[in-house]
Amino acid sequence: MEGLTSQVFSRNVRLLKSRASRYAVYGTLIALSAIVLGTLLVARYQYGELSLDSVMRAQQENAALWLLDIMPFVFAFWGQYVSSIMAYEAGAMVVDQTSDLRAQTTALEYETIHGTTHDALTDLPNRVLLRDRVVQALMIAQRENTRLALLLMDLNEFKEVNNTLGHYNGDRLLKQVATRLQGVVREPATVARLGGDEFAILLPKIAGPESATDVARKVLRALEAPFTLEGLTLGIQASIGITLFPEHGNDVDALQQRADVAMYIAKRDKSGVVVYSPKLDQHSPQRLTLMGELRHAISNNELVLHYQPKIDTQNARITEVEALVRWQHPSHGLMKPDDFIPLAERTGLIKPLTLWVLNEGLRQCALWERNGIKLGICVNLAAPALLDPELCDTVAGMLAAHEVAPERLILEITESTIMSDPARALQMLTRLAGIGVRLSIDDFGTGYSSLSYLSKLPVSEIKIDKSFVMDMITNDKDAMIVRTTIDLGHNLGLKVVAEGVESEEILARLKTLGCDAAQGYYIGYPLSETNFASWVKQTGWSTS
Repeated sequence: MEGLTSQVFSRNVRLLKSRASRYAVYGTLIALSAIVLGTLLVARYQYGELSLDSVMRAQQENAALWLLDIMPFVFAFWGQYVSSIMAYEAGAMVVDQTSDLRAQTTALEYETIHGTTHDALTDLPNRVLLRDRVVQALMIAQRENTRLALLLMDLNEFKEVNNTLGHYNGDRLLKQVATRLQGVVREPATVARLGGDEFAILLPKIAGPESATDVARKVLRALEAPFTLEGLTLGIQASIGITLFPEHGNDVDALQQRADVAMYIAKRDKSGVVVYSPKLDQHSPQRLTLMGELRHAISNNELVLHYQPKIDTQNARITEVEALVRWQHPSHGLMKPDDFIPLAERTGLIKPLTLWVLNEGLRQCALWERNGIKLGICVNLAAPALLDPELCDTVAGMLAAHEVAPERLILEITESTIMSDPARALQMLTRLAGIGVRLSIDDFGTGYSSLSYLSKLPVSEIKIDKSFVMDMITNDKDAMIVRTTIDLGHNLGLKVVAEGVESEEILARLKTLGCDAAQGYYIGYPLSETNFASWVKQTGWSTS
């Protein structure tokens, strides 16, 4: 390298010196021409003629011409000297710039390679590099007959951090999480960020599942210490799924897919850490397929709503219907919410799904009203939808688009949904109540909220959970809970609705207790739009 640089330097100096010398010769010739011209002019004006004698006398007698005669030689030597120095400096500059460019090129090549294998935010290995390292670790494990573990970790409720504090602070939190993970996991293990709030840990050599579980527990303990962002103290929890080689798979895809299944179960059950077992995977292929199909079904309006009536217990009149989403799947038939709502919550599809139900329910409400049937429409709100800062404006826009009065829409929210973020929930519920939408607390009595907090909510009704209503005839404790809840609701100025009414006896008892409204299979099953219209014409319940 040094020899090549020296050669380049010498060649550049020679080239620059030759060019500088050529222009020095040009300058000397110009100076000589100036001497000849000056001598001729002096001879002509001083001696009155141009002759050899007058020229010689001018050179001999004029001191100024002596100085002019010396200048070409002075400038020639000076030009050679300066040109040599300039050539040397210019050559050195070229070599330096060449070296700088080569160094910059090398750095850019490194950054490019590094960028393809590392996460830009945390500088942890990314999905590509993790896959390569898992492949290498599998080859070594197979050759040496050892075991390895792959851990997938997902942060719980991370979207709420982004929604509340913004993506900038969400990124800051991810950096802090990455730092803690690196503090827990040491080489030769690999900590990687797969994207979003999902991380992975490769343990290339372990004794057994207990070792992998111990590492996962250490990770969870490391995350227990509060994080600080924008002056706020945040508690972050995570869910970790674990797979082992060779027990759970022989390749990267199998290990990663099954670790994802275990992580999903850990998140669903709030258990923190779950080691994969085949029994967890019974519905995994179907779940993965349904994920893409559900997204397509929402986008292409392939879902349907069924409507379950709610009656006024005092006059047996149908006042409202609850909109319950169904999925008419081409292969699995009519799927109920329990079959795909958890999937929607897990994959972030619950928000577009809720908006679809809202829009379709209001469309149907407007259609019934044009046909002379005035019914309110009840829609369930999950936590991600309730805490969406754009929800109120979206609802207001839908009401205006379908020309439905705000009081005809009842949004049902569970206590657990409200208590997931009480301050934000109260703010959103206040805004919704401000535009005239009615609010209902669903499954009342099954949550963990305080009555003092609930008394501050701008709700208009509470719905007694069906687990208390269905057995109230035979279970005195359930009957007491129902009675107490009705009295409590009325004392707070709220309407009280009972779910799970499955017999005439239960309905009669609720009427005696002063319950305002009832809903259940005795009154009516959830029906499609067409079947509901036919049922309304035949039922004994009044619609006016």
